[in-house]
Amino acid sequence: MLRTLRPGPESKAVRGIVFGAYREIAQCAWGAVVDGTLTVPVLDFPKMRRVVGVPEGQDVLDFLAGLEPAERAQREAALHAVEEEGMAAMQVMPGVEELAKHLDERAVPRALVTRNLKRAVDLFHATHFDLPPFEPVLTREFLPYKPHPAALLHIAEHWGITPQELVMVGDSAKDDVVSGNRAGAWTILLDTEGTHRERGQGLEGDLRPHFYAASMQEVQQILTTELQLPSPRVA
Repeated sequence: MLRTLRPGPESKAVRGIVFGAYREIAQCAWGAVVDGTLTVPVLDFPKMRRVVGVPEGQDVLDFLAGLEPAERAQREAALHAVEEEGMAAMQVMPGVEELAKHLDERAVPRALVTRNLKRAVDLFHATHFDLPPFEPVLTREFLPYKPHPAALLHIAEHWGITPQELVMVGDSAKDDVVSGNRAGAWTILLDTEGTHRERGQGLEGDLRPHFYAASMQEVQQILTTELQLPSPRVA
């Protein structure tokens, strides 16, 4: 766990957690639902780009949005076929349920922002998650999508809290961290492979998170020791 030099909100009090998708379909590899934030990445993203026909360096969703309706429908069908493979191989990220329970015991709401399909999220909740579902869930139908901060601002308003009382947790510096920082929230980059911490690949500007975490267990540790969660509810 590493605290960056990025200045955070004035208060460390946390009243809501937003989980972003890990290695989403705009990144280099993909695993269904929340891709590696809540689930383990299981699909090779270069295959997805190849099947859909996305030009080098272009975002998948932006590419599809620029197509004529007929061609877009055809390529979206190819995208959905690859996403179905990911759903079939879905694996939950270790520590997810323990962290969710830790938050539930403190009445801290938890939301999900993903650029994936709602059906994938529904499958995750139905078959891989034994606690109350994440709510709200904002999928790629919610516009504008990350890295725009609109989703986080919407969630903060929905919960009746300020963006500064949110924590954004995700693996994508480009999408999750940027959207969280631009919303004014705390940001935790889930860096399970040590790409930025161990290989010296520093992040600057809005790409820089307030904290790095190597696992969901470290995310929970940050929330408990570096930030201020409410006390557990008395039964």
